[in-house]
Amino acid sequence: MIKQRTEQVLENFFDTTSEELNKLIQAISIKQLSIAKELILDSEKNGGRVHVTGIGKPGHVAEYIASLLSSTGTPAYFLDGTEAIHGSAGQVRAGDIVLSISNSGETEELKKTVQTLTKNGAKIISVTGKKSSWLSKNSDCFLFAGVEKEGDSLNKPPRASILAEVLILQSLSVLLQEEKGITNEEYVKWHPGGALGKSSSKNR
Repeated sequence: MIKQRTEQVLENFFDTTSEELNKLIQAISIKQLSIAKELILDSEKNGGRVHVTGIGKPGHVAEYIASLLSSTGTPAYFLDGTEAIHGSAGQVRAGDIVLSISNSGETEELKKTVQTLTKNGAKIISVTGKKSSWLSKNSDCFLFAGVEKEGDSLNKPPRASILAEVLILQSLSVLLQEEKGITNEEYVKWHPGGALGKSSSKNR
């Protein structure tokens, strides 16, 4: 009986998550992703840099995306969303790009961070699940990453919404990587260690 219930719970989770991500993929705005890409490329041409920030679970997404971008030709820096208004905003210069992640787009700490960064001359690319949120309205570019259901009975812990944020930002990283024509040789320079480094070296 316990096994059957466990299987049913997981089946519901997989089905719901798959459904939510498929709906998101159908709704992705290629235009907005292209605008985000151009904002980053224009900033880099003028010596600007990319920073990624978020509060709570999206903060962990921000760390991953900063690492992913850096390893695929777009140097990026993680910006702690809480520490930013206590001095860390100093790592962001005028003309830099900040990818700001928040499912609700209403998180107070992130609002203060975005306001500070905007006043200091940064441009904001927001990633949020709410099209009419404060964050989406106070950004230079808005990327929608919304879901209706998280996939579990509580429908509160960020599960599907986190996957949505990752998917959208991975899409942006693919566009940047292809635009820059990153080669296998370049990737190996940035990632010489581990199984990925070894497999990439064999293909050189």
